[in-house]
Amino acid sequence: MAVVGAGAFGRNHARVYQQLTKERESIRLAGIVDTDLARAEAVAKEFNCRPFGSIQQLISTHSEVQAASVAVPTVHHLAVSRQLMEAGIDVLVEKPIAPSLPDADQLIAIAKKNDRIAQAGHLERFNPAVRATIPLITKPMFFEVHRLSVFTQRSLDVDVVLDLMIHDLDAVLSFVNSPVKEVRAAGLPILSNRVDIANARIEFGSGCIANFTASRVSTERVRKLRFFQPHQYISIDYGRLEVLGFTVRGNEAGAPSANPDIKIFKPAIEAEEPLRAELRAFLNSVRTQQPPVIPLEDGRRALEVALEVIAHIESRTKKLNLVG
Repeated sequence: MAVVGAGAFGRNHARVYQQLTKERESIRLAGIVDTDLARAEAVAKEFNCRPFGSIQQLISTHSEVQAASVAVPTVHHLAVSRQLMEAGIDVLVEKPIAPSLPDADQLIAIAKKNDRIAQAGHLERFNPAVRATIPLITKPMFFEVHRLSVFTQRSLDVDVVLDLMIHDLDAVLSFVNSPVKEVRAAGLPILSNRVDIANARIEFGSGCIANFTASRVSTERVRKLRFFQPHQYISIDYGRLEVLGFTVRGNEAGAPSANPDIKIFKPAIEAEEPLRAELRAFLNSVRTQQPPVIPLEDGRRALEVALEVIAHIESRTKKLNLVG
């Protein structure tokens, strides 16, 4: 294994790979690649592997590398992933998989041409709470989603839609499994030059409506997704890895509530760090050469909706003369 990008995301990938090695998984972290060699050296020292200033240096030293996590800034995803895949290396590409749809399409084409495993790094799909919710889904008709974080210098190369909201766009798209019919959105830059807080309303062909709020200028950290479907309300707390459900007028098992027609239930959850689950799934695909759990096509789908949200925000900003 190798990790390309020694920033916050890359360091976390290296940490989990090293943990899996200690747990006797059949992997070895060969190196950390970063154009900032000092940063690569710091992470490599922490996780007992070698630092490299370029992918070419890694490949020429470790020709046996089979797979790599791509955790560089989004604008470099295509170039870095291309170099790895053309060298015969499978990749996990952090979200968003690309800054534009043409870049995403090139990534998909390169993976197919080189017959490589290429997984999109949409972490929340591996959240135990999300996994526990999937069997409960019948016909979701309304979502209310909040993802709020305090401001940091991380990921300022993209706005809050591509940084935070895209997690929830991907999750809801997988839950609803219906084409997007209409997008409305608003947002503003607050502490950076890019949009730091955004709200989007998305209507699907099924009639489902989803409201998303994402902020990286909040005073608190909130990561919750709630949805309604016939006779049922389900709440997911990503951070606490919890799911709480309320069923109305059903015969399902559950604890009684103040209203005798409502039963409360908590599905069993297999606790695991989402990143660990994500990387284990990637490693399994690499070993078996089976399609990844989240293919690049899913990453492209989430990116397409995110870019439409951004376009609506930009259009509204110009219309209201909020530029500058």
